[in-house]
Amino acid sequence: MIMSSLVRRRSRMLVALLAVAIGATVLSGLVTIYYDIPRQMGQEFRSYGANLVLVPSGAEQTLTRETAAQVRAVFPAESVTGMAPYRYRAAKINEQPFMAAGTDLAEARHTSPYWYVTGEWPQNPAETLIGQEVADTVRLLPGSVFTLTGTDENGAPFSRDFTVSGVVQTGGTEEAFIFMALADFDSLMGDGQFDVVECSIRAGEAELETWAAEIARAVPGVTPRLVKQVTQSEGAVLSKLQALVYLVTTVVLLLTMICVATTMMAVVTERRREIGLKKALGAANREVVSEFLGEGIFLGALGGLLGSGLGFFFAQAVSMNVFSRPITFQPLLIPGTLIVSVLITGLACLPPVRSAAGVDPAIVLRGE
Repeated sequence: MIMSSLVRRRSRMLVALLAVAIGATVLSGLVTIYYDIPRQMGQEFRSYGANLVLVPSGAEQTLTRETAAQVRAVFPAESVTGMAPYRYRAAKINEQPFMAAGTDLAEARHTSPYWYVTGEWPQNPAETLIGQEVADTVRLLPGSVFTLTGTDENGAPFSRDFTVSGVVQTGGTEEAFIFMALADFDSLMGDGQFDVVECSIRAGEAELETWAAEIARAVPGVTPRLVKQVTQSEGAVLSKLQALVYLVTTVVLLLTMICVATTMMAVVTERRREIGLKKALGAANREVVSEFLGEGIFLGALGGLLGSGLGFFFAQAVSMNVFSRPITFQPLLIPGTLIVSVLITGLACLPPVRSAAGVDPAIVLRGE
């Protein structure tokens, strides 16, 4: 009876089915995006630099390779974008004072992807990356050779020739530095401790705070500090995007309910004489209600099934256009979308069903 009713009124039922399918598609797609936004946003914000820095706890404390390795072990391996240690020492080029910085250049490239480099990143010993301010002051270009002079940690003078592999522009203080590999820096200044370690971690502010507390407790001599400008901005943008997704999903589901309720009400109005005849022949209200609810639940299940599949492609299109990255498939969304679709259509059918149950066969069959 349910299938026969759907077939006879296929134009109206197709409208209701389309409404449920669109609602389920938006629901499935936006919920997929909702749960994938933290990962996508985390990857996007990692292009703005480190969100956690490690500094010595006091004047007597130092940062070493061993302590950096202990800190790295605290984070899940998949969460670490990069950890770049830095050592700083004053040096001169043609008697012009500058600040030399030794770092792991491969890690620095991961923690600071926003650096714009004219030329190439250093690949060989005795190659450096100089800031734009240094290049303008001393008139150096990629490929130029210069002599770096200064004193090491023991006060002994040093002098060594370096080749400029690239010039870095950031719009910040990095443009006043001379960056070189830690091996070159240690050969000049002596093998010493790090002044700071910059960490780029894919995690929210709350999770970072938890890890920072664990580092402070488990690794002596290290004080972790969150870069508030990055972490708070990431949290604010993330919460607003998730609130927007929640709002749009709610509005779409409400519109779906209205469309289904309107369609089913029109069906009930068309079938008043049929309902009256059934009641006159002995049909109970329960049987009339179950028939209409069966139609609604069937539409909800079919629309939810269609929407579950289409929702993934919708989410994939949004993710590729906004983040240029593929979305992560969430298998649990299929039963979740089906359940929500059935519930939405069931609720939408309640007013029409109540109207159908209230049909008086005596009045309807007299044509009133």
